Amino acid sequence: MYNVIEEFLQSHNNLMPIRYSYSNIKKITKGFKDKLGEGGYGSVYKGKLRSGHLVAVKMLGNSKTNGQDFMNEVATIGRIHHVNVVRLIGYCAEGSKRALIYEYMSKGSLDKHIFPKEGIISLSCKEAFEISLGVARGIDYLHQGCDMKILHFDIKPHNILLDEKFVPKISDFGLARLCRSDESSLILTAVRGTFGYIAPEFFYKNIGGVSNKADIYSFGMLLMEIAGKRKNLNSNAVNTSQIYFPSWVYNQFNEEKEVEIEDATDEEKKLTKKMLMVALWCIQMKPSDRPNSMNRVVEMLEGEVEFIQMPPKPFLYPQDMPVG
Repeated sequence: MYNVIEEFLQSHNNLMPIRYSYSNIKKITKGFKDKLGEGGYGSVYKGKLRSGHLVAVKMLGNSKTNGQDFMNEVATIGRIHHVNVVRLIGYCAEGSKRALIYEYMSKGSLDKHIFPKEGIISLSCKEAFEISLGVARGIDYLHQGCDMKILHFDIKPHNILLDEKFVPKISDFGLARLCRSDESSLILTAVRGTFGYIAPEFFYKNIGGVSNKADIYSFGMLLMEIAGKRKNLNSNAVNTSQIYFPSWVYNQFNEEKEVEIEDATDEEKKLTKKMLMVALWCIQMKPSDRPNSMNRVVEMLEGEVEFIQMPPKPFLYPQDMPVG
């Protein structure tokens, strides 16, 4: 496996971020002193480069994918620079010791701010909108702004990081796929993503192929949660109609009711409605019913809510859809 990684790094050395030794990594993190978090991939530590720049060092655990997640990150994120994509500064690959070094994001991941626990102030409506627009622009860049199309396949609140000014950055490219710009759909052997954000075409082949529309769906689910400040699926909801939040939102709009927001100004109500309407279009069951591109999603978010048509009802399962 380590030979495969080494061959990959040698063949991609034209676009590389900086390669660090493991002893350098230990110095940068002061012996892995300040742990920021951990997950299935390994652990993340705060570090400081000689230049004084703060970084987040992701130490990867034993890979179930023969290092594929590591190579995905370096191949995709190593080639791009965009204000809404987290920057990969460097990496380490010494046998089993593998690390990725990113710019440090002081405000952490978006989930902490849209599902806030005590002590974290909830985002204002304007901040929530600007973050949504930034993420949409970042995904649009991945799809259309590079020489190769990058499909992320794991857009969710946990993978959106915020800097000190709340500028959102898309992170975690371990499941990403690079494809030619003219490839319209992909053949994938396994479902990719996180439950609750995975596009239905991964499970139901008869509704359409897997393409950039899968990221559009995941963005829609993310946008719905940012606007609603709640999880889309809540089995503990008091009212059964609110268990699947998108259906409840659709019903409110269909009956020409407002989605109630405490102490909201008219401007904030309009912004929230626009975010929810765009989200409803993005999470349509059939890929062909969703907006054609993330560029179109950005246009809808930047435009006026009055110009957005009422979308069809969103469904969780194809069998729920009306026939005909």
